[in-house]
Amino acid sequence: MSGATAAEDVYATIEESARLLGVPCSRERIQPILTAYGKGLADAGMVLSVATGSNPTDDLDYTITVPAGKGPDPYAVALAEGFVTESDHPVAGLLEGLKAHTPINEYFIDGGIVSGFSKVYAHFPDNMLTVAQLAAITSMPPSLADNADLFARHHMDTVAMIGINYRSRTVNLYFAHLPDAFRTEENIRSLNRDLGLSEPQGQALEFAQRSFRSYVTLGWESSRIEKICYAPAPVRDWDPSALPVPLDPRIEKFVRNTRCAYSDRPFVIAALKWSPAGQHLNLGPYIRLSPLLRNLLHEVTGERV
Repeated sequence: MSGATAAEDVYATIEESARLLGVPCSRERIQPILTAYGKGLADAGMVLSVATGSNPTDDLDYTITVPAGKGPDPYAVALAEGFVTESDHPVAGLLEGLKAHTPINEYFIDGGIVSGFSKVYAHFPDNMLTVAQLAAITSMPPSLADNADLFARHHMDTVAMIGINYRSRTVNLYFAHLPDAFRTEENIRSLNRDLGLSEPQGQALEFAQRSFRSYVTLGWESSRIEKICYAPAPVRDWDPSALPVPLDPRIEKFVRNTRCAYSDRPFVIAALKWSPAGQHLNLGPYIRLSPLLRNLLHEVTGERV
């Protein structure tokens, strides 16, 4: 499949999913991004997701894998295409700084069909870094080092991926290999309390205790951790009643009916997030699987796809 054909197929899937949600979809906003990263789209992984909340269907997010080691990195492409602007802020040098410390397995780009391009993720599960190693990167937010003791207290040490949001100038750190001590009721509640956030209760607490990965959001302006997210492993045959928040019927329709390229039973990812604004859930299906995603899903679910 050529890059142009793959880009057209991906756009068609996004458009169909947007229609299920009732979200406006503009080819002019999405196609330039798909075209810019089109060389890797034929074998790319992709997940579509939507946030619950007061206006859960205002946007539809898409996250697409970009191969590492084939051409310029996705931030350089975003600069060249005008998706982000040149800046002397440390966020502009963070991806280059990370690449100097560890080989990257694959990248992801992230955007909304309404809000546009926002993030680049660097995924390095084969060469994970500790909090101390990440803090040594000069362009990393100082808030990472400021919170090193908090991470240690709560059994968060090994990071497999970072997400760099060039619009909000924030960084997500994705902690992997979480030990059982992380998932205890006492630790989850204590962690949220230490962050100045409401403590998980009931079904939300049970959901957080099943975390496969957890991520935090950091910025350069403050030492405060801006957000925490708990994400269990992706599942097939998902059960909406097992989620800790009620779903808008349009969201359930979107998850059940979005077309995926590998099976009629998609893997579904759900992530529960806390911030000062409150609690919300991100939910969506994987519609395409990269080779690395296939291996990761087999590792965490036992299924081969």
